[in-house]
Amino acid sequence: MKEIVPGIFTWPWFSERHGYDFNGYLIRLPGGNLAVDPVEMSDEVLEELVREGVRRIVLTNRNHYRAAGKLKARTGASVAVHPADAEFVRRNSVAVDEELSQDQKIGPLTVVDAHGKSPGEIALHWPERKLLLVGDACVGKTPGALSLLPPKVIDDLAALQESIRRLAKLEVDAVLVGDGTCVLRGGSAALRALAETFAT
Repeated sequence: MKEIVPGIFTWPWFSERHGYDFNGYLIRLPGGNLAVDPVEMSDEVLEELVREGVRRIVLTNRNHYRAAGKLKARTGASVAVHPADAEFVRRNSVAVDEELSQDQKIGPLTVVDAHGKSPGEIALHWPERKLLLVGDACVGKTPGALSLLPPKVIDDLAALQESIRRLAKLEVDAVLVGDGTCVLRGGSAALRALAETFAT
């Protein structure tokens, strides 16, 4: 794993079909470490996660269950997802222990609404560190910039665009993405630039 910002580690899994990395995250927290959207991993990374300890696994959307079952089995971590996406995760053989709500606090992080790609899409905002972690609300295909996934995989494009407009109002430096290259500086500007591409 690589420490992408202090106390937050990431490991990639390259998707040949998409042509970019899927990213899993481990966030060290005093009350117990948090894994977000765990992607497939080598045995070495899995053992590293086991050594670090994982108390809770947060899925930002229904499709990011990926390696959650494997990580849950090895660490005993609970799995949390928004209720609108929970049934899909359960149907893919991952037990959901907690259903997340908007504005819920997970240590220093706040659950924020990012729906549109799926009805239960969320993001995690860490105000004190000016950091935003997103799943599929936006992706980092071009370094320093953000974009949307193709319309064919988005449930409700208008809702997602409105979610991006809301996220763009947050004061963030770093935007850690589930897919592609993260934006580590100028996060708010990158979100605003994306929002400005939408038709009004």
